[in-house]
Amino acid sequence: MTDVLLTVGTRKGLFIGRRQGGAWRFDGPHFNAQAVYSIGIDTRRPVPRLLVGGDSAHWGPSVFRSDDLGATWVEPPQPAVKFPEFTGRSLERVWQLHPAGPEAPDVVYAGTEPAALFRSEDGGESFTLVRPLWEHPTRSQWVPGGGGEGLHTILTDPRDARAVTVAVSTAGVFRTRDGGESWAPANHGVSAVFLPDQHPEFGQCVHKIAQDAADPDRLFLQNHWGVYRSDDGGERWQDIGEGLPSTFGFAAATHPHRPDTAYVFPITADSDRVPAGNRCRVFRTSDGGRTWEPLSAGLPSQAHYGTVLRDALCTDDADPAGVYFGNRNGEVYASADDGDTWSLLASHLPDVLCVRAAVIRQ
Repeated sequence: MTDVLLTVGTRKGLFIGRRQGGAWRFDGPHFNAQAVYSIGIDTRRPVPRLLVGGDSAHWGPSVFRSDDLGATWVEPPQPAVKFPEFTGRSLERVWQLHPAGPEAPDVVYAGTEPAALFRSEDGGESFTLVRPLWEHPTRSQWVPGGGGEGLHTILTDPRDARAVTVAVSTAGVFRTRDGGESWAPANHGVSAVFLPDQHPEFGQCVHKIAQDAADPDRLFLQNHWGVYRSDDGGERWQDIGEGLPSTFGFAAATHPHRPDTAYVFPITADSDRVPAGNRCRVFRTSDGGRTWEPLSAGLPSQAHYGTVLRDALCTDDADPAGVYFGNRNGEVYASADDGDTWSLLASHLPDVLCVRAAVIRQ
């Protein structure tokens, strides 16, 4: 079977799984007692570089890197991500680490709390604040979500290194087409049910966005109530939630090769954050959201209460694809057949905050 690396960020450290042949082996925790909210796996290198956003209750947040698949780690002597003095703010958390594609070698983006975008041109060793987004005229009206004011999603366009899409809780989706020099809201059609005007230009509580494998302009969005698709890079969104047991949730992921194929994990409600119907199920669409099917073979059949957070569902780049999720019960599940069947990889871990996986080609 394909050699796969699976990284699991938890409330109390990072766990690393490796499948070689058919067996999985885990080690950890790395960064013991640190909350790991973000992981990036940079597969543009001969040996993938791992980037980890750790959050120590004593030392604060930092970005670590490894060039030997987690055997050793480097923390820069100066903070990799740091707010300039003129902002009057300090880093609270690194929510996202996103290596750009081959079109932008060594470029890595970081999304933070307070909500900001940082750009690295040295593979994630140092980052610079993207000022035009920080200074966006709408910023004074951004309101923190329940988990804080975080920039939690970053998407880059494989056709154009200057095109970047981000999502902020709770400011919504913003896009640049000129390398970050200017930014525009991209929320037309996405609702904000908690506001008097439920369809504002910005202010939506977007939870996650995922990009289609074949068409970079096709995006899938999990909102604070509502699941949506855009066919024009976020210019307009249409509701595709019909057929799901609930349109509330946090996570969204796409198949690495099949077009129109996406995965979500429905949650009962914002006021009742457990799996919809108390059943552990991933839902998959294979037709761009026109229909959805539950995927539960091998998952617990009894009442289940493990919530899956926004970055705790992912796919690898194998074919058939590996699909993975972790929950707040400390369980990690995996599928090696596009989500058709599942197995339990780990249990009794701390809260799972994020998962990232990649095929290792050596």
